[in-house]
Amino acid sequence: MCGIAGIIDIGIGLGRDEIARLATRMRDSMTHRGPDDGSSWVSDDGRVALAHRRLSIIDLRAHGRQPMANEDGSVQVVFNGEIYNHHDLRAALEANGHAFRSNSDTEVLVHMFEETRLDQCKSLDGMFAFAAYNAREQTLVLARDPFGKKPLYIADGAGFLAFASELRALETLPFLNRRVSRDAIAAYLLVQYMPVELGIYEGLHKLPPGHAMSINLATGKRQTERFYRFSPRRSIETKRSPTEVKNELRRLVRRAVEKRLESDVPLGAFLSGGVDSSLVVAMMAKDFGKKVDTFSMGFDDPNATEHLFARETARMLGTNHRDDVLTPDAMRMLPDIAARLDEPNGDSSCLPTLLLSRFTRQFVTVALSGDGGDELFGGYGRYKDTLNETAADVGGYLARLKLLAQGERATSVADRYLGPRWLMFQPERVTELLGTPIPSEAARHLSDWRELLEDESRTPMQRMRALDAYTYMPGAVLPKVDRMSMQCSLEVRCPLLDHELGAFAATLPDSMLWEPPLGTKRILKELAAEYLPREWMERRKMGFGLPSDCWSQSELLKLAEDSLGRDAALRNHLDGDALTRFVLEQRDPNHFSIYRLWPMLILELWLRARA
Repeated sequence: MCGIAGIIDIGIGLGRDEIARLATRMRDSMTHRGPDDGSSWVSDDGRVALAHRRLSIIDLRAHGRQPMANEDGSVQVVFNGEIYNHHDLRAALEANGHAFRSNSDTEVLVHMFEETRLDQCKSLDGMFAFAAYNAREQTLVLARDPFGKKPLYIADGAGFLAFASELRALETLPFLNRRVSRDAIAAYLLVQYMPVELGIYEGLHKLPPGHAMSINLATGKRQTERFYRFSPRRSIETKRSPTEVKNELRRLVRRAVEKRLESDVPLGAFLSGGVDSSLVVAMMAKDFGKKVDTFSMGFDDPNATEHLFARETARMLGTNHRDDVLTPDAMRMLPDIAARLDEPNGDSSCLPTLLLSRFTRQFVTVALSGDGGDELFGGYGRYKDTLNETAADVGGYLARLKLLAQGERATSVADRYLGPRWLMFQPERVTELLGTPIPSEAARHLSDWRELLEDESRTPMQRMRALDAYTYMPGAVLPKVDRMSMQCSLEVRCPLLDHELGAFAATLPDSMLWEPPLGTKRILKELAAEYLPREWMERRKMGFGLPSDCWSQSELLKLAEDSLGRDAALRNHLDGDALTRFVLEQRDPNHFSIYRLWPMLILELWLRARA
């Protein structure tokens, strides 16, 4: 796990010394992502610079240093992440005559991209963002893993292209356009994060998950290909029996966990007490005989914390368990959280995730987590609520079963799901806050979300899972985990986001995912019940967001009064009167919402930190 950066001079005329200086400055703005080493490389013609910060995980020797070259130096690679099938790929390359000097998974990429074919990314099993420059072909390849676990920001300007693992690295460039995008502000008001591709600055974007792109410096030609997509739909639903499905699921999850145990540094796991992380830890302990170091973070509100459940699970599995409790004074960290974020992210669990990562890093360098289980296996309560409410509109349970078989009324699903349970503000309220209509790019995103939710080739559950996997997971969930953990130089691996497991999960029919009117994530819970008490699988889902009732309300309201007044940076982007009305509304106990106020404060404090 590392930090990567690079600059391509396509006419700006930096010169070799200047491009080297800028690349080094980008690199060293991300020391927390790679505290063990840092290095840079510049092409002979001075047009390409690559830089890398290293967090040593596999092959700790100097042989693993990056940028890494092939034998003749014609290919240079900077890589962030892990390739779990690198041993198999290495064997195939060695059989074709390639010689290796290290045990690093990075060197596999070096030899693969002696041919700059984008379709090679299909063979990569892992979490990654990398850049490979082939000097013979004068071509740079950028690629990002299937679900978007590893970030890759791209700044495209007049005469240059730059990329980095973090926006803060790009912000060191004097020629970066730092004008805040109005489309980005509008999109944030809709969903409280930056959707895939859209960047907070004009001219900034992200390479979408499961995509690779190439830039030929000689011709200027660019090419982008998608090599992976989580795409549940009726036509691919499995015909296997529930028993056969559970057996295959066990095999795939077990394999996904096993692949993520390779490490030359101490490795542990997050344990929340929920289904997903409990299953991962149970397999580590029972199937692979590991004495696992587990970590959890709780709240001092017993009705809103899962860390007590995590203790029970740890005792049953015999792990070396440690936990900590977040108290109200942690709310003072909100400005610090906002400043650490590359782009505004209104998920309040950023705070406990940072503290959990900091706590965990005292003991291990790598931690496995349960992220991805809800999107892949239909675990969110909003799925259940949307389907149950839609069913009630059209005649209840029997009618719903009939509609699920025939294809539910699509507009009802879209209207329900794009209500308050998924959008932070409805489009009409966004227009009010902006003082103008929603700009075109943000409006296109909203239209695309509705179109997916109206896709009759999918069941309603499949539509919602697909939307969250395309949008919410890479826009909010995974950036939160990556940014907060890497602030602490901690690598987090997600077995449930294995690409093979994802492809299998896409084939699961709704009947194996939820049992109306209550149960969600059925097949995964059935598997987990082989390791832990079945009744534990049915406990109320709490999530990791901050408690909204006991101690956050007064702290947030005080901060809102201090931050969202006349001097608010947000007044340069929103209608001032509408912002004032919003703050007054939040003071009303009947209208207070941590899910709206926290994101607005994050946006305000992020803007101030970038001023």
